[in-house]
Amino acid sequence: MAEGKKLVIVESPTKMRSIQGYLGDDYEVLSSVGHIRDLADKKDIPAADKEAYGKYSIDIDNGFDPYYVVSDRKTKTVAELKRALKNADEVLLATDEDREGEAIAWHLLETLKPKVPVKRMVFHEITKDAIQAAVGNTRELDLALVDAQETRRILDRLYGWDVSPVLWYKVKTGLSAGRVQSAATRMIVERERERMAFVSADYWDVEASAASGSSFRVRLVRVDGGQLARGTDFDDTGKLKKAVVVLSEEDATALAHAVDTAAAGAVTKVEAKPGTRSPYAPFTTSTLQQEAGRKLSMSAKQAMSVAQRLYEKGFITYMRTDSVALSTQAVQAARSQAVALYGDSAVPLKPRVYKSKSKNAQEAHEAIRPSGENFRKPASVAGELDKEELRLYDLIWKRTVASQMADAKYETTTVTISVDADGRNAEFTASGTVYTFKGFLDAYEEGKDEKRDADADSNQSLPAVAVGDRLTMSDAEAKGHKTNPKPRYTEASLVKALEEHGIGRPSTFASIIGTVIDRGYATKRGQALVPTWMAFSVVRLLEEHFSDLIDYDFTAALEDDLDAIARGEQKRVEWLHSFYFGSEDHVGLRQVVDNLGEIDARALNSTRITDNAVLRFGKYGPYLEVIDPSKPDERGRIVNVPEDLAPDELTPEKAQELIDAPVAGDRVLGENPENGRIIVVKDGRYGPYVQENLPEDDAVVDGATGEVVEAPKKKSAKKDAPKPRTGSLFRSMSVDTIDLDTALALLSLPRVVGTDPETGDEITAQNGRYGPYLKKGTDSRSLESEQQIFDVTLEQALEIYKQPKYGAGSRRASSALAEFDADPVSGKPIRVRDGRFGPYVTDGETNVTIPRGQKPEDITFEIAVQMLADKRAKGPAPKRGAKKAPAKKAPAKKAAATKAPAKKTAAAKPKTDAEKAAARSAAAKKAAATRAAKKKQAEA
Repeated sequence: MAEGKKLVIVESPTKMRSIQGYLGDDYEVLSSVGHIRDLADKKDIPAADKEAYGKYSIDIDNGFDPYYVVSDRKTKTVAELKRALKNADEVLLATDEDREGEAIAWHLLETLKPKVPVKRMVFHEITKDAIQAAVGNTRELDLALVDAQETRRILDRLYGWDVSPVLWYKVKTGLSAGRVQSAATRMIVERERERMAFVSADYWDVEASAASGSSFRVRLVRVDGGQLARGTDFDDTGKLKKAVVVLSEEDATALAHAVDTAAAGAVTKVEAKPGTRSPYAPFTTSTLQQEAGRKLSMSAKQAMSVAQRLYEKGFITYMRTDSVALSTQAVQAARSQAVALYGDSAVPLKPRVYKSKSKNAQEAHEAIRPSGENFRKPASVAGELDKEELRLYDLIWKRTVASQMADAKYETTTVTISVDADGRNAEFTASGTVYTFKGFLDAYEEGKDEKRDADADSNQSLPAVAVGDRLTMSDAEAKGHKTNPKPRYTEASLVKALEEHGIGRPSTFASIIGTVIDRGYATKRGQALVPTWMAFSVVRLLEEHFSDLIDYDFTAALEDDLDAIARGEQKRVEWLHSFYFGSEDHVGLRQVVDNLGEIDARALNSTRITDNAVLRFGKYGPYLEVIDPSKPDERGRIVNVPEDLAPDELTPEKAQELIDAPVAGDRVLGENPENGRIIVVKDGRYGPYVQENLPEDDAVVDGATGEVVEAPKKKSAKKDAPKPRTGSLFRSMSVDTIDLDTALALLSLPRVVGTDPETGDEITAQNGRYGPYLKKGTDSRSLESEQQIFDVTLEQALEIYKQPKYGAGSRRASSALAEFDADPVSGKPIRVRDGRFGPYVTDGETNVTIPRGQKPEDITFEIAVQMLADKRAKGPAPKRGAKKAPAKKAPAKKAAATKAPAKKTAAAKPKTDAEKAAARSAAAKKAAATRAAKKKQAEA
């Protein structure tokens, strides 16, 4: 880099290219590609420091000092940044303007240790004017924001690493607990509990047609002066909340007949009420996620990924924000476009000013809007954006323009009609709304979440009528209704609920909901989030043994405390000490974990459905255990619960239906034509399967039903007795529809595909615990679908074996999540794939796992190229046995010993910012020394 250039460091390669073009040749813009340091893995901590940092990579006894290391994948990035730094006369840290971005900037400062002036450059949109303005308006690093981010990182590590193991031992291995994740899971489970406890109520009303020239629909609301019951008049137990008239089906039918007989009614009241509707504020992170879910059917994760791309390409402002404010230039741009599109009357005389309800210092200072001083219309950018980007940009553009438009004006007219129904006074009403001025609705109308027992909007057109007019009544019909439980959360409504409770940050909602789904705590049915029985067990454990940690108010208070740290009003170390070790007002996490006592895992994973049926969650999922009342001490009968049955659908009636249903298993499919043996399908404890009965096991079949008639029991067979052939049904198959040919195909597995002409090894296709796969000797490769087990040809199998095998053992192959141009080194196309142990980048020769915290959709061509280059430079991973070679222990021991003085620095309790920074730097040096020692060992 030429002498005198300024080094600008951003965290995204996409931003790097855009900003370089705006700043010119006097600047060099490089990317850190996100965080360069994180809490160390246990293996990266020197032996001398294991006692202090070993459990969490945090010294909880000395100021909660974190032990950071530069990740393996970022060593080359750091080296490039250091080389560029040598000839720079100034460094501008231009990471995002939030806590995470501030922390990235601090880690860069701590790692690079520049000797030239360092400034913090911030901006909330990537346009030429904004970037050039940011260069001239730099500031110092905000250590309070850094402290808040670091506190959050330490808090989440302590919470997760102390609580998650309890879930592993008592519910299922591989589960996780988290500060916001667990609260979100509890919300989903609590809503399902409400639905399970809900008692539906029946009520009836009458609808009819009224006519005065033109006809319109009316609804019965009062009978003899008494208000008719509506859905909102009942509580969740099916009882009335107030005194109203509840019609039975017979009453409603009789009234409908009487109205048709009367055939006329009189208008007793006409009421017209004017109203206005104001536009919605511009998007924040939370409202963008909600609207993208409602209008575009995007998940929160998908919406944030698309928004990230739009921001980095310079089309919108920063997408992580709590603010609803717009800059003066943005307000003018929105008003100008509204006038150009809808006329002068489309905007109010004065610009609209929106105020954020958030007091937090964490987020950017402006709402999400189109970037620049003149908003680009969606049609003008269609050629520069992909389909999803254009849809989201269109939504943001419309919302921003509409936010500065005039109120909508309307008039709602309600007509009341009285009918003499066989001596009873039946009053009907009808409502119609007419917009006299649409205002902002010409541009945008917000979507709505599902509401229970909501009346349909009455936007019908009503004729002009007056009090005393006689109207014709006809087509009266009794209508029955049932009250409904609260709807399940969708991603949009869950985001809204989390924000209303003050739990988590909007910028983390997408990843939190993604984790809840990925961990198996909830599944999606359409847009609804349906909790699993495993989630019930997890929430029950947390409620009974970690009640504070899952309490909504306590979790929200944690967010407030983190905000206070970000504002400099709270001390990081003091707060962490109180959270972990406890205080007068709070029992610390450490005390809770140390005093858990006995936890009955069986009781924890049990939910009583009926007097003799208990839902249990086991290693292989949920099932019903049915106890015979006459044999209460014996193990109960096991009844499988369908995977797609939601918890609220497992009512006592449904449970009894499952118990009483004929066993789907043991249904005879026919005879094997090769040997005459009976083939049956069974529904076993671990799933459905087919079996070829041995001759002595052949059963008598009821010709009418196809069911197996139980044969007399024989003496138990010896251990070495032959076992019948079995084959598990594929996920796409059902015990109710499987036929003999399919069963025989399953029993024939593994299928011999052919012989490898080069090695002479036989290749077989079969199904396993982790899905369909090919096997050649000890080498196995995953297939993409179960059908391939029967269809894959030898040529296709050989082609699969030519592809690189990623990682030890068999991993699931998949179609590419993303595809890029050819890698400049290998010349082969780069793909992002999803493997058994997570997503990875590959060019067919080199494979790189995408690190935790980075999303596959965030991987660009530049990032992928750099990841592959870093992996190649690192060389192949050493063999497992090499790590334990005695000759390699000595250098590591030396490295640890040479860092003994630094240990004292880390152990001291830092009180000032300088001492704290020194302690962190010392920890980083230790990690670097350890890594260097390991590198020397590998080279030796």
